[in-house]
Amino acid sequence: MTDSVHGVIFDLDGTLVDSKLNFDQLRKDLGFPEKVPVLEHISGIPDHERRRQCLDIVHRFELEGARLATWIPGARELLQLLNELQIPTGILTRNMREAVELTMDKLEINVDIVLTREDFPPKPDPEALLHIAKNWRLAPSQCVYVGDFLFDIQAARNAGMRSWFYAPENPPTYASDADRVFTHFEELAVEFANSGTRAAL
Repeated sequence: MTDSVHGVIFDLDGTLVDSKLNFDQLRKDLGFPEKVPVLEHISGIPDHERRRQCLDIVHRFELEGARLATWIPGARELLQLLNELQIPTGILTRNMREAVELTMDKLEINVDIVLTREDFPPKPDPEALLHIAKNWRLAPSQCVYVGDFLFDIQAARNAGMRSWFYAPENPPTYASDADRVFTHFEELAVEFANSGTRAAL
């Protein structure tokens, strides 16, 4: 399954790192309904001051997550292997760049390209994924997007990429929409190591 993969893009929180982010609590702090997409809900608030207050809460929330972030088991080793195999790697996240850079500096995350919500419309919009594929001179079908949430699956599908879904336990029902569900990054590392894939750039 990995021998036709020439570029790997990852979500950040909940995929490469555990930031201990509690989005249910964030929605309560914001006074939002349960399960509503936070960024989209904020963008729909007509009152400028209220919108700014909500963004300030999200800003503090994301920075706290960055300070608490730890590696997801096996993720660091997979990134190191992909680098050795000369397979380009990237990160696409809905987080703000300041928090992403703090996380990456703390954990010494090394990838070829990083895009945040300041760079492109947030997932599930496919524009950022398509930009990364174009940057690597790859067709979208040669890339895979690895994530842990519905928007990750949808973004990959919208971009014409394969979707791999990380679910260490009890995957949600929508996980079946992904091209692959895996429980530990070691599964991917073993396959890439065995395939000996090299990037076709």
